Amino acid sequence: MSLSIEFADRLAKLPPYLFAAIDEMKFEALRAGKDVINLGVGDPDRPTPPHIIERLKETAPDPANHQYPSYTGMMDFRKSIAAYYKRSRGIELDPVSQVLTLIGSKEGVGHIPLAFVNAGNTVLIPDPGYPVYGAGTTFAGGEPFLMPLLKENGFLPDLDAIPSEIAAHVKMMFINYPNNPTAAVCDGSFFGKVVDFAKEYNIIVVHDAAYADVTFDGYRTASFLETPGAIDVGVELYSLSKTYNMTGWRIAAALGNADIISGLGKVKTNLDSGAFQPIQYAGMEALDSSQDCVIENNHIYQERRDVLADGLRRLGWNVEKPKATFYVWINIPDGYNSTDMTALLIREAAIVTTPGVGFGRYGEGYIRMTITTSKDRLEEAVDRIAKIKL
Repeated sequence: MSLSIEFADRLAKLPPYLFAAIDEMKFEALRAGKDVINLGVGDPDRPTPPHIIERLKETAPDPANHQYPSYTGMMDFRKSIAAYYKRSRGIELDPVSQVLTLIGSKEGVGHIPLAFVNAGNTVLIPDPGYPVYGAGTTFAGGEPFLMPLLKENGFLPDLDAIPSEIAAHVKMMFINYPNNPTAAVCDGSFFGKVVDFAKEYNIIVVHDAAYADVTFDGYRTASFLETPGAIDVGVELYSLSKTYNMTGWRIAAALGNADIISGLGKVKTNLDSGAFQPIQYAGMEALDSSQDCVIENNHIYQERRDVLADGLRRLGWNVEKPKATFYVWINIPDGYNSTDMTALLIREAAIVTTPGVGFGRYGEGYIRMTITTSKDRLEEAVDRIAKIKL
């Protein structure tokens, strides 16, 4: 007799996985022999730069690297990322108490609520936003409270719109700039408002900076930690995934408030055994070496952005060129919702995109396209869309 298997209640609280239906439509198009252009996945198509790979090759054979690594990360890697923040942002960080190695920033996002959020605590979640903010909150027993990201506010949360009776019970706030999925950016004045709000209500701030160095047109992103008082209230999660085409390597770091870093470290000590040391050596190579590979990457992404955004504009679509990330957030034509438009593009043009509603209710009316494919394929995508009768 087989067991009666029941999922935990926390899984029942997760929103429906809309992307499963999109995957099925994509596979249906592939089974039909269609040439599918995938603009739905935020995963760099270019390889990790050779000098980073060589560092992995050099260190992987060493038996000393085959044993358990440090739970908190190699001190040399933590020093490396602290030095990088000093060079690039002018921020002084203590690698011992203010830097923690992560197995990718997604791991940090998912684990940090477990360190601080108790059952029933409120967590502020951007909507639309990266789904793991809500999932991590739910797994910790917290209650997500949505902060709408609206075009009229530059896709920044309106902190003044959060009722004081809600704010008084908030334990944590997630923010993310440059933003996924909207590609919006912010300046130091917004971060200043976040710091003031966090201090007023005693809120831990987690800034997800996964796209901090994927920028265009000479734009430079602000770090949350550059803001006066930020280190008193929060941490920033910095990932090597997007900047150095290392999504599969799983290497990142949490930086900032020592007490918050300590709490996250306690969770990691109990749930994982640290990042493979040769990957940390490769991360050091990425951070310490010339950043010409990053400049080259961004130049390529900028050209692709222009191909896609300008092409869609010629077709009459409402598209703003992003200053950062490798996403284009597109206001869809009237008469469609985001799921319908996604289905139409797959069915009629064999183009995979992501519906805005997949990132939250306030993403409705938009779709997200990535520029992690070649210019030729992006031009082809625009040509195919031009042939669709909308």
